[in-house]
Amino acid sequence: MTTAPAPRRGALALLAATQLLLIMDTAIVNVALPSVGDDLAAGSTGLSWVANAYLITFGGLLLLGGRVADLLGHRRVFLGGLGLLAAASAAGGLAPGTDALVAARAAQGVGAALAAAAAFALLLLLHPDGPARHRALGTFAAMGGLGGVLGTVLGGVVTDLLGWRATFWLNVLLAAVLAALALRILDRPTRTAGPGGFDLAGALTATAGLGLLAYALVGAAEAGWLSARTLGAGGAGLALLLAFAAVERRASAPLVPPAVLNRPALRLSNTLAALAQTTLFPMFFLVSLYLQDVLGQSPLGGGLGLLPLSLIVVAVAPQTGRIIFRLGLHRTMTLGFALLCAGTLWLALALTPDGGFADTVLAPSLVLGAALPLVMVTTNVAATADATAEETGLASGLVNTSQQFGSVLGLAVLVAVATGRTEAADATRAAAETAGHRAALLTGAAFAAAAALASLRLHPPRPAPAPPRGRRITDRR
Repeated sequence: MTTAPAPRRGALALLAATQLLLIMDTAIVNVALPSVGDDLAAGSTGLSWVANAYLITFGGLLLLGGRVADLLGHRRVFLGGLGLLAAASAAGGLAPGTDALVAARAAQGVGAALAAAAAFALLLLLHPDGPARHRALGTFAAMGGLGGVLGTVLGGVVTDLLGWRATFWLNVLLAAVLAALALRILDRPTRTAGPGGFDLAGALTATAGLGLLAYALVGAAEAGWLSARTLGAGGAGLALLLAFAAVERRASAPLVPPAVLNRPALRLSNTLAALAQTTLFPMFFLVSLYLQDVLGQSPLGGGLGLLPLSLIVVAVAPQTGRIIFRLGLHRTMTLGFALLCAGTLWLALALTPDGGFADTVLAPSLVLGAALPLVMVTTNVAATADATAEETGLASGLVNTSQQFGSVLGLAVLVAVATGRTEAADATRAAAETAGHRAALLTGAAFAAAAALASLRLHPPRPAPAPPRGRRITDRR
C-alpha cells in the first residue's frame, strides 16, 4: 500500500512536535529552578542535579534507545518513551523533596532518550534520502530552535501563574496527547533489524560509559575539572567505552557493528554534529543569562529576547533543502559553520555591561538563527546518508548522542570559561559578568571555526538505495 502524502505529513508533524516537547522540557525546568529551590529549600547543588540528572540519562541512553528501536519496533519504543516521560513528569509534579525530584528527572531523561531516538529513526524511514528528507530535517531543526524559546517563555508564564509543579503536569498532558495521536497516525510497529541476539554486554558498557562521561562533564563546573570526582568518573567512563569497543569486535550481534564506525564520513559528520551543539547550546544559555543578569530583564524578557533568533530559524529551516540542492551538501555545511562562527564572534564583541538588547544581541542573533538550521540539517543528513533501513535507529542514536554530548561538553567548558573570567575580572559586577560571557562566546566561536575547517574534508557517500515507495515498512515477524 502506498503511503499517502497527507498521512506522511501528519506523521512528520507528530514527530516534529515530539522534538519540540523534548527541547522545550529542558528550558521550562531551567526557568522554574529558582522556584523549586524556594519551595523545597534546595541548595544550589541540589538544583544543579535537578537539571543534570535529565542530561545524564538522556545522553547515556540515546545510543541504546536507537538500537532497541531497531530491534523491538520504532513505534513501540516511541510510545514507550512518551509513556515513561509522562509517568516521570507526574512523579516530578508530586515530588515531596529534592531527592525525589532528581530521581523523576533521571527517569524523564530515560523516556526522552527512547522517544527521541525512535522519532528520528521514524523520520528517516518515512523520508528516504533526498529533498524530502532535507525538508523533514529542516522541520526538526525549526522545532529545536523554537522549543528553546517557547520553553523559556512558557516556563516563566506557567511558573508565575501556577507554580513550578505545573510545568511537570504540562509535560504529562503534552506527552499523553502525542501518544494518543501516534496510535492513530503511525503505522503498526516497525522492526527493521534482522533476526539476532541482543548485545547485553555492549549495551551495559556503552550505557554505563556514556552515563559516567556525562556525569563527569555536567559536574565539572561544580566539583572542578581536576577534582577526584571528575577525573574518576571521566576515567571510568572512558575505560568502559574502550571495553565497549573491545566487546563489539567479538559480539555476534553487536550494538554498534564495527563496520559502521569504520565509515570515515559517518565519524566526521558525527564529530561535526557534536561541535555544532558545543557552540549552539551554551549560546542560548549565555544570552539568557546576559539579558537577565547584566541587562536586568525578567526571565520572561530573557526568553522573548531569543524570539527573533527562533523566527529566523523557522523561516530558514524549510528552505535548507533548496539551499543544499543549489550549493551542495558540502558547501552548505561549510557556509552554516562559517555563519555560526561569525555570529558567535559578533555577539561576543557586541556585549557591553550597559547596552541594550537592540544594539548588542539582536543583529548577531539573526545571523545565528540562519546558521542553526544549516548546520543541524547538513550534519544530520551527512550522518545518516549511508544508513540502510536496518540501521536507522542506530544512525539516529549515534547522531543524537553526538549532539547531546556536544551540548553537555559545550555547556561545561563555556560556563567554566565564563566563571573563571568573571572571577578574575577586577571590575563592577556587570562588567565582570560581561567579560565572562564574552570569553565564553569567543571560545564557542573557536569551536565553530574548527568545525568549518573540518567540514571541508567531509565527502558524504552516496546513500543506500531506498525501498520501493509502494512498500510499507512492517514488522518482520
